[in-house]
Amino acid sequence: MQGLDTFVPTDVKIKYLDQLLKVGYHTLDCGSFVSPKAIPQMRDTAEVLDSLDMENTATKLSVIVANQRGIDDAVRHERVSYLGYPFSVSEEFQKRNTNRSLDDSLDIVKYLVDHSSVYDKEVVIYISMGFGNPYGEEWNAGIVEEWVGRIAELGVDYFSISDTVGVGDEASISEVFKRLISSYPQLEFGAHFHIRENDWREKVDAAWRNGCKRFDGAIAGFGGCPMAKDELVGNMPTERLIDYFSEQAVPTGLDLEEFIKARDLAAQVFT
Repeated sequence: MQGLDTFVPTDVKIKYLDQLLKVGYHTLDCGSFVSPKAIPQMRDTAEVLDSLDMENTATKLSVIVANQRGIDDAVRHERVSYLGYPFSVSEEFQKRNTNRSLDDSLDIVKYLVDHSSVYDKEVVIYISMGFGNPYGEEWNAGIVEEWVGRIAELGVDYFSISDTVGVGDEASISEVFKRLISSYPQLEFGAHFHIRENDWREKVDAAWRNGCKRFDGAIAGFGGCPMAKDELVGNMPTERLIDYFSEQAVPTGLDLEEFIKARDLAAQVFT
C-alpha cells in the first residue's frame, strides 16, 4: 500500500489484513514504523496492529523499520514477531531508500539486533540489490555473500534477498542462493522478488532449485518499490507462487477458499 497516493482508511486496512490472517501464511508483513512524512500511508500502523484479530491464526506478524525511532516504537508491540530492515549492498540505493550510508546502516542493524533481543523479537534483513545493480556500481554474488556474513556476525539469522528493481535473472539468482546456502547453512534465506509478468517463473524456479524455502508474495503483485521508477515492475504475485508450488506438488498449507476471499478484497482495496 505504501506507494498508493490515496490513503487507505484504517478500518479498510484492518478488514483486509484480518482476511489475510485467515489464509495460513507463515508471516504477514502488515505495516511499517517509518516517518509519516516519508510514507504517509503507514502512519496508522500502530492502530492497525492493535486492532487485528489474532485469536484464530498461527500467522506471525512482521513490520518494517528504517531508523532508531521506528525500532523503539515497533519492539514495544507484543504482536510483532519480526522486524525487517532494508539493507542495500548498493551505497547509492541505500542513500536513496533510507538516506544513509552503508556504514550508518550497519550501525542501525546493530541497534536493531540489540533492542529486538530485549523484547524477544526476530530480525529479518532485506538485502536490497541482492541480484544486480543498475547504478553502475560493482556487483557480484561475492559482495552479497560478504555483506551477509558481516551482518550475520551481529546476530541476524534471517535474510530476505531482494530483487529490488527487477534486474535479477536465472543465473544471478542461482549463484547467489547457491553460495549463501552453502556458506551459511545455519541461516534462513528467503526470496523477495520484484518481477515483470514474463519473468516470474524463472526467478522462483532458480531460487527453489538452489535451496530457497521462503518466498514473499503480494496478491496480484500489487506494490513494488517506489524507488524502482518502473511501472512494469511489481511484487511477486502470490497467485504465481501458489501455481508454481502446486505444479511441483509442494504443499503450501494455504486455505485457498480464504485466499480467494482475500484476493477479491484486494481488488477493492487497490482500485
